[in-house]
Amino acid sequence: MQNLFRTAAVITTLVLLAACGAKNSNSDGNKGIAEKKAQLEKLKVQQKEINDKVTSLEEELIKLDPSLKKENKKLVAITALEPGSFTHYIDLQGRVDANNIAYVAPRGQGGLVKAVYVKQGQYVNKGQLLLKLDDAIAQKQIDQLNTQLAYAKDLLQRQQNLWDQKIGTEVQLLNAKNNVVNIEKQLATAREQLSFSNVYAEMSGVAETVNIKVGEAFMGGQQIRIVNTNDLKLMVQVPENYMEAVNVGTPVVITLPEANNKTINTKVSVAGKLIDPNSRSFYVEAKLPADKSLRPNQIALVKLQDYTAKSVISVPVGTLQNDDKGKFVMAAVQENGKLVARKKPVTIGELYGDKVEIKEGLKEGDRIITDGFQGLYDGQAITTSME
Repeated sequence: MQNLFRTAAVITTLVLLAACGAKNSNSDGNKGIAEKKAQLEKLKVQQKEINDKVTSLEEELIKLDPSLKKENKKLVAITALEPGSFTHYIDLQGRVDANNIAYVAPRGQGGLVKAVYVKQGQYVNKGQLLLKLDDAIAQKQIDQLNTQLAYAKDLLQRQQNLWDQKIGTEVQLLNAKNNVVNIEKQLATAREQLSFSNVYAEMSGVAETVNIKVGEAFMGGQQIRIVNTNDLKLMVQVPENYMEAVNVGTPVVITLPEANNKTINTKVSVAGKLIDPNSRSFYVEAKLPADKSLRPNQIALVKLQDYTAKSVISVPVGTLQNDDKGKFVMAAVQENGKLVARKKPVTIGELYGDKVEIKEGLKEGDRIITDGFQGLYDGQAITTSME
């Protein structure tokens, strides 16, 4: 029993000692945290004092030397100006047309078609046989005249023999000769009439229309149409207010959308003097080169040059701005070692596409701000690189 009490006493003593040790450990930890917090607060106070001193010194230095003040520079893109040519065009729409269009017609009165030797879209040469007309009547007449001619020649020979024998009169001989001559003339006319049954192409080109079949009557008109695609022209109507600007020799730039935007440079060959009362425009033609990609009635985008100038300054039209004093652009200027934006009042000339001609206000070498100019004020610091 005593041993039991002793054991219990020892255990109780150990528990008390452990509790006292844990209490002392917690007390030391709390003390360390408090000390660190105090140190942090002290450093914060010192940091504020240092920042205040730095700010104060900066302000004093800027007062002594304003150039030390740091400015917010705006990022921009600039372009140095160079003189070049500037051209203004009148933008219109025209069409391709053929100079030569032939409507095939018979040389005689026409007739029934016996054979057709041409197809629509086929290229034909001048003098090529296109149609064969019914020639039965003409052939029959020739046969009759040949018979009459043979008989007349036989009579002439007989009359000549009699004349050689001093038989008959000279009048009889002359009548026989005249009869032969007349029949020969009739035969020549009949043969010419027979040739009219052959219909030939009057010029080389493409048979654009072939509206005739075997057995139908061919009288000409628009039944067969041949277009010379090697001799084409541009046709365009120009508003009357450009009458003084567009003349024979005016440069023309033609774009054909349906031919992969093919571009052709040519000049005005015909400039009409008559104003259409309905459209208030005048007629203009320009010759086109022989080109298989060109087709009559093809749509053409036309640019007629009405103004050109060499060695002039032009700027993107988007850089042009307005204020109460007029038009201006923002330029980049080096001042006191800094790049700043400056307003440049300008006088403009012609405008075409995305370019505008500058008459006054800018010169070669000036650097204009082409990107980032929106919202800039005169004298604002700028930069061309990320800083």
